[in-house]
Amino acid sequence: MPKLHVNVDHIATVRQARHEWFPDPVAWALDAEKAGAAGITCHLRKDRRHIQEDDVHRLRKAIATRLNLETSLDREILEIARKIRPQAVCIVPEDRNEVTTEGGLDVVVERRRLARAIPPLAETGAEVSLFVDADLRQIQAAAGVGAMFVELHTGRYANAVGARKRRELARLRTAAVFAHEHGLRVNAGHGLDYLNVGAVAALPHVEELNIGFAIVARALEVGVHRAVGEMVAAARRSSGTRHAGVSR
Repeated sequence: MPKLHVNVDHIATVRQARHEWFPDPVAWALDAEKAGAAGITCHLRKDRRHIQEDDVHRLRKAIATRLNLETSLDREILEIARKIRPQAVCIVPEDRNEVTTEGGLDVVVERRRLARAIPPLAETGAEVSLFVDADLRQIQAAAGVGAMFVELHTGRYANAVGARKRRELARLRTAAVFAHEHGLRVNAGHGLDYLNVGAVAALPHVEELNIGFAIVARALEVGVHRAVGEMVAAARRSSGTRHAGVSR
């Protein structure tokens, strides 16, 4: 079964709505760990719309599991990542006008910048991942620039219905196998929730699921301990089998 990494960005979103000191994403992350999270993910954006630099420093010191820091290719953010030394860094595309990350990184276009950015991160001990669509050309380019992981963007699958959902799941499966064959380890995330996570958890070679919004939203109703526990259980129920698809 893939490990669950809980993204705490939207705890910080609530805090930043009023520029308060609460709710604290670090305290929430510690509760998520107690509930079964195998790691914590956060995205330090250039616009600082949710997670702040201080949050990342505190998370790195406080959590007992692993910190996965999502970054753009912005020089300032990459330098912060090198100083903080998280266990993992996932490089993602970033657009100031987006609500959330809307697609995978164009590794082919960004090949030169990535080839310069990855070695200094890896030298700090970070496992470097690239957030990509289920596109074999992008995955092959990720292997070429020296990434250790790809994180497959599952948003298209999550938003699809019926036959299209099955096709998107098949694309993710093909991408996971292709990445493995090219020496890359595989994570997955974006748009996953309690209803659709099982099929992704069952994909071959997927080691880690990064899920945030669905867990935070559920926690508003039932609390962090139950919300995280239910997601772990939802992934576990289906991860032992191979799915053809899920209707929605």
